[in-house]
Amino acid sequence: MKLGRVVQTSRIADACYLNFDFQLEIATCFQRYRKDDWGDMDEEDKAANDYAKDHEERVLAAYQTSKGRIYIITEWNREYTTILFCDEY
Repeated sequence: MKLGRVVQTSRIADACYLNFDFQLEIATCFQRYRKDDWGDMDEEDKAANDYAKDHEERVLAAYQTSKGRIYIITEWNREYTTILFCDEY
């Protein structure tokens, strides 16, 4: 799946800057995302993502980290992929 420009919110960036272990967690989550591992989602949502990645629909995955749950979202047009805390959605 094309990811477009990969961006992160300022809160994610700040947390990565202050905590190398968290930076590694984010990198691991992103690697999982790139391998179509949608993280902590139910089977129905995972199946929806499998369909969406091939049909120009938005893809949203969730992962638990030491700093809380994050989302990784690729927009339907594949211009952007955003990494953010769930409460920033």
